[in-house]
Amino acid sequence: MADAIKTLFKPGHTACAGCGQAIAARLVVDTAGPNTIIANNTGCLEVFSSKYPETSWGVPWIHSLFENAAAVASGIESALKYLGIKDKVNVIAQAGDGGTADIGLQALSGMWERGHDILYVCYDNEAYMNTGCQRSGLTPFEANTSTSPSGKQSLGNLRPKKPMPEIAVAHGIPYVATASVGYPQDVQRKVKKALSIKGTKYIQIHVPCPLGWRHLPGLTFDIAKLAVETGLYPLIEYEEGKLTQVRNLLKVKPVEEYLNPQGRFKHILNSPEAVKLIQQIADRNIEKYSLMETKA
Repeated sequence: MADAIKTLFKPGHTACAGCGQAIAARLVVDTAGPNTIIANNTGCLEVFSSKYPETSWGVPWIHSLFENAAAVASGIESALKYLGIKDKVNVIAQAGDGGTADIGLQALSGMWERGHDILYVCYDNEAYMNTGCQRSGLTPFEANTSTSPSGKQSLGNLRPKKPMPEIAVAHGIPYVATASVGYPQDVQRKVKKALSIKGTKYIQIHVPCPLGWRHLPGLTFDIAKLAVETGLYPLIEYEEGKLTQVRNLLKVKPVEEYLNPQGRFKHILNSPEAVKLIQQIADRNIEKYSLMETKA
């Protein structure tokens, strides 16, 4: 309990049991430390962590609109520079996958283009969970959501995940990484590294959502790890546009192990052809990032 009290993301919030986003948010802010200002867009994290008159945040924290956490953070960073104290303060902008890849992409692109000294964190739970589990640009292929339902005419979401890390790299920013709540120490390492780099940084953290993914709350860490172990969510780092680190896989697990515990994929489990299409996505990731190569 003593450790829980010291954390900069306080207990007592109203996140669902097993919420990967709540775990990741604690890892991020505790790694960043008390000299941090956060701009947080509308979404699950904002709702369950800041119900007036209470808050779980132990650092200055600003709720922005669904689309503009990056713009608000840009203003904060510019003000700190004007005051001559930016080097003493970490500025973090954070949002869910919808607020990052869809609604907030314009403001985010502007922040990247201008080169603000900000860490942007995307908590990727792969749908608009706060408003009813609608499909986002980061919803995986064939997943069942309220706006990509499965049925006679569809196997669920028809589009692959939007390649946000590659979009970030294309903007020429100095650091881009993916992470997973299933690997807490890796999340902390990447946040610490990002904050040590001047300029704009982007980290996309995979955070299972028991409610939207329809899995048991106690399986959050297991499912997060399976996404990585199957090759469906590669853990990678880019520095100055070059791929510098990947998390290698000693053994690749079949995608069925990841799909089986999740109700959002229940409709394809009896379709070998549908599962094969998802396996192909994992196989392409493994080849693209050389995930099976032995570390030197």
